[in-house]
Amino acid sequence: MKIGELSKMTGIAPSRIRFYEAQGLLPRPVRQENGYRAYSTDAATLLNIIDNAQRTGFTLEQIRRFLPQPQQRWDHEGLIQSLKTRIAEIEAMQKQLEKNRKELLTLVASLSNRPEGITCDDNMQRLLGQLQHSDGSTNPSNAR
Repeated sequence: MKIGELSKMTGIAPSRIRFYEAQGLLPRPVRQENGYRAYSTDAATLLNIIDNAQRTGFTLEQIRRFLPQPQQRWDHEGLIQSLKTRIAEIEAMQKQLEKNRKELLTLVASLSNRPEGITCDDNMQRLLGQLQHSDGSTNPSNAR
């Protein structure tokens, strides 16, 4: 199949398909007499794997490590380990994001409930001062 057909089948732009080829993630296709690339149906499967892996946060280098090399089979244990590592990274990010969310909610509450007669600028300076004089943490919850 030609690159346009592969693009329609997978929803991946031809330029991205060529990029994956250049990066060594997708095997170079056979060239027809007219110079057009001729892709196998396996290329669509591999492109979908690459696309899904990128959407879940794998870098191209990480994808390259777990994809089988031409003429080889999948490294079952390596693939499972790569997926488990990515899950652990996502969980760590989720914890950090939840911590950041709570800190921002606390800051919003502190700014929203400013003492009467104080401007927003003065309130922010007050909160920053409290943060600096707290236990060394920059946690807005210490600003109350």
